[in-house]
Amino acid sequence: MAESIVYGPVPSRRLGRSLGINNIPPKRCSYSCVYCQLGNTLQTETQPGPFYSTEIIAEKVRTGLEAAGARGEKVDYVSFVADGEPALDINLGKEIDALKGLGVRIAVITNGSLLWHSDVRQNLLKADWVSLKVDAVSEQTWHRINRPHESLRLTTVLQGIFKFAAEFGGELTTETMMIQDINDDTGEIERVADFLTLLKPVTAYVAIPTRPPAEHVKPAGRRAVNAAYQVFADRLGRAEYLIEYEGNEFACSDDLEEDLLAITAVHPIREEAAARLLEKAGADWGVIENLIDNGRLVALEYQGKKFYVRRLAGRGPRPEQADPGQ
Repeated sequence: MAESIVYGPVPSRRLGRSLGINNIPPKRCSYSCVYCQLGNTLQTETQPGPFYSTEIIAEKVRTGLEAAGARGEKVDYVSFVADGEPALDINLGKEIDALKGLGVRIAVITNGSLLWHSDVRQNLLKADWVSLKVDAVSEQTWHRINRPHESLRLTTVLQGIFKFAAEFGGELTTETMMIQDINDDTGEIERVADFLTLLKPVTAYVAIPTRPPAEHVKPAGRRAVNAAYQVFADRLGRAEYLIEYEGNEFACSDDLEEDLLAITAVHPIREEAAARLLEKAGADWGVIENLIDNGRLVALEYQGKKFYVRRLAGRGPRPEQADPGQ
């Protein structure tokens, strides 16, 4: 799957136009979150290891940036957003160093669960922008929503996140994914806010699932989401919603099928975005149908919208979810 390491540029609600790096083989993570847009974790693990060579990643990013430039595509960030937890890559720090000379800011979106490893912290300290997941800070809720590897302990995870935040000199943000009847009660929101106050993020994002989740869960209702936003904004000074669709402007190269597979391995794509990508490439819907017929793409329904996601072992159709409550 080395050909799928780099994808995009893709539209990002936080980063503008992002050239993505999928530096983890599918789907290895320290969590198996109930809302994960990529399905259940295939291999839950906590020990970082080597996956792809630094040279391969650097070359593919360089090629991706050159191709984007040739097409007139703007790239605001090079982002480690993987089909799994990017911090499981033991060479992440070396990869960031290798990309520093390319003139683009480097972002990492991580669940933060491995920051108790000093080596993981050192790797992530090299990035320009980091997003940390903080969905819950109470034991039972953390287990229900993030379903961590059995060896992880919440106190250890939170201590690692706190240490990293104190050391990080770049732009730190947090993301709290809100799920109905799991972490949307007032007590949990207040506890998360208390912890975020210690981290002092530039922005605390309040999110709900906008793509098909791994399990049959519902986004938190609008009242709960707004309550979290108000509490975070009052405590931290800046909070933002992460609840809207990011748009249809995905980039494509001469290999449309590979573009679709690389993007959908990490980023399920809505039907209208797929149609826009086909239009840009001068192709028809037969490309999508062929990938589905060959078992390489899966079509999913969520909140009245159709999405396409790369088929991997253990990834298949999931039931449609209901709209957020009032």
